[in-house]
Amino acid sequence: MRDLKHLIYFENLLQEANNELVKQAVAEGKKALAYNCSYIPEPLLDIEGCFGIRLRAPGCTNPDLATYYMTNRSCPYSKSVLERAFEGGYNFLSALIGQECCTTMNRMEQYFEYCKIIPNEKFFVTCIDMPVKKGEWYAGYFRRQIEQKVIAPLSKVYGIDFSEEKILEAIERHNELCRIITEIGDMRKADNPVITGYEFHVIQLVSQTCPKYLIMDKLRETLEELKERKPDAKSPYRTRVMLVGSEIDDPEFTKLIEMCGAYVCADRYCFGSLPGREQITVKEGQHPLDALAEHYMMTNECPRTMGTESILSRRNYMYDLAKEYKAEGIILQNMKFCEYWGYERAIAAKWLAEGRNLPEAIPTCQIERDYANAAIGQLRTRFQAFVESLEIKKIQAQD
Repeated sequence: MRDLKHLIYFENLLQEANNELVKQAVAEGKKALAYNCSYIPEPLLDIEGCFGIRLRAPGCTNPDLATYYMTNRSCPYSKSVLERAFEGGYNFLSALIGQECCTTMNRMEQYFEYCKIIPNEKFFVTCIDMPVKKGEWYAGYFRRQIEQKVIAPLSKVYGIDFSEEKILEAIERHNELCRIITEIGDMRKADNPVITGYEFHVIQLVSQTCPKYLIMDKLRETLEELKERKPDAKSPYRTRVMLVGSEIDDPEFTKLIEMCGAYVCADRYCFGSLPGREQITVKEGQHPLDALAEHYMMTNECPRTMGTESILSRRNYMYDLAKEYKAEGIILQNMKFCEYWGYERAIAAKWLAEGRNLPEAIPTCQIERDYANAAIGQLRTRFQAFVESLEIKKIQAQD
């Protein structure tokens, strides 16, 4: 296929957190609001005068200083982010909006303040307490958390206008982004898609790590380009897989899988588009904050939500996605020392492979990995073996 016009530009933007679009937005006087959890309502961070940026640490392979503060046996994502902060990679930030998701993440957020890493007197860290259950009462609690932990401090410190009108405008801008990403993502359902899993991964990451108002024109143009793009006469892939688990901040991980012959047709991992890029519905007469709280609570499929009902719901969601996107196998991965995804990976992989209370079984491959792309040779061997097993399964089904 012909290369996408803006792909190299998108790839360059992902090389560092303080990319050229972030620098431009900050120079224009916008407040840079970092976040590190999929429960944080993006529209509130992209309200007029601000832009949201998801914390990443591209290229961080040795978080030595962060390890001194957080020990060896802790989440490599959190350590990498803290290491990059010590290196000065986030000096442009105005605030960090976190979530009470896990102990390691909380410690990382606390060190941003305790060590006074960011050279901005007004910089602050605030963390919402997200309910671990879903329901009407919990949505109300979540709204109060948003008001107290996000809106109140940003209004007080930076004078940000969170009027109902401004929130609705931010939601509409967010919905346009979601429509574009979803339409591009749906192209992966085709038998011979016009977009690779790697290309989609890059596009999804760019939509989270750049000021949206500065990248939207190129995303629109990319969508139109894909509508006219012609696929290869014969697909270069031998099978289709869905990728599930912890956040994957390096698209090279997806490229590695595809180089082994498996097309990554769906991204059901933390900060992926499934879920993550659904449009937010504001019902008639509903306050936009209620709509935001309801949306982020009900659509999120984070393994932090405990209980048998939630666990079974996430298993069924994985199965339904695999069928919708025609995945012949599922790769479940988690970062080392991630308790939530570690347990989720083990349980989901067993149930899916056995077809437990499902219409049929789906082959699975389990991977534990580091934040940075390490042990490439071992991963390649595992992926190649999984692809071959899926091919054998197809041959046997034809006999």
